[in-house]
Amino acid sequence: MLRRHLVPGAIAALAAPSILRAQEAAWPQRPITIVVPFPPGGSNDLLARPLAQRLQVALGGNPMVIENRGGAGGTVGATAVARAPKDGHTLLWGHIGTLAVNPWLYPQITYDPIRDFAPVALVATLPSVLAVHPSLPVRTAVEFIAYARANPGRVEYGSAGNGAASHITMAAFADAAGIELVHIPYRGNGPMLADFLAGRLKASFAGAPVVMPGVRDGQLMALGISAASPSASIPGLLPVGQEALPGFELVQWHGLVAPAGTPPALVEVMNAKLNAVISGPEMRERLATEGADPAARSPQAFSQLIASEMERFRVLVARAGIKAD
Repeated sequence: MLRRHLVPGAIAALAAPSILRAQEAAWPQRPITIVVPFPPGGSNDLLARPLAQRLQVALGGNPMVIENRGGAGGTVGATAVARAPKDGHTLLWGHIGTLAVNPWLYPQITYDPIRDFAPVALVATLPSVLAVHPSLPVRTAVEFIAYARANPGRVEYGSAGNGAASHITMAAFADAAGIELVHIPYRGNGPMLADFLAGRLKASFAGAPVVMPGVRDGQLMALGISAASPSASIPGLLPVGQEALPGFELVQWHGLVAPAGTPPALVEVMNAKLNAVISGPEMRERLATEGADPAARSPQAFSQLIASEMERFRVLVARAGIKAD
């Protein structure tokens, strides 16, 4: 009789598909909670909710719960998810601030984005828009840089707060361009936009939902976007990295992560289901209304993005002297 001998690696290879099928059959077993570490109504919340609604349908009606748990720039909610069960039923809506910038802004942070989370799915990228008040005598990104160089320390720009994406983006732009701008931090985009529209601020590098309504109304002028290539969600605007500042790119990104230790086979199952929703026409259209582009990736690619962005912002935050509120 012929005996078949299988080495452990071969046994594992044969077993892997059955393990994956078991994980898929077991998930989800109860409601899935997505923790958005910011108050309701912000860009994170506006992107997370439509994704949760469509994922619920894709999972056969399994309940999805959005839990807004704000505090300390997103660190409170992130810490809670890092300590949650590793079973795929509690996920963090992470973004560039929570997963790449916060470690360098908050010395007392109690989580490590790489050590404490398992990246599941990158959801969307969100270019920022360089906009100016019409009273500023510039009409292109090239002219804006030239004007700022000729008037160092005289151009005031607004952000949603110290360490906010609008602050980080303009600080990176100013650093790359070698210009000196004056940062005016606000407590949120609402009050910042009010002063911007009134002309008390001259510039901002903010998300499209913040500044594009004013651009369409003729109250602001858009000079370009922060992405490396034109964005389908913001047609008609060139990247500043193509027009004025070669190589410049800084986009906000959003994605879902699970607690570290979540079984890799389960992460792969979640990634496949999420990517199908993210790439679907309904979600693509919904993202476009927020100025965002779908960005379905593998867990490995998302992990590499987090690591590279953490290093990038470690250098930028130190060089620009950026501090949290």
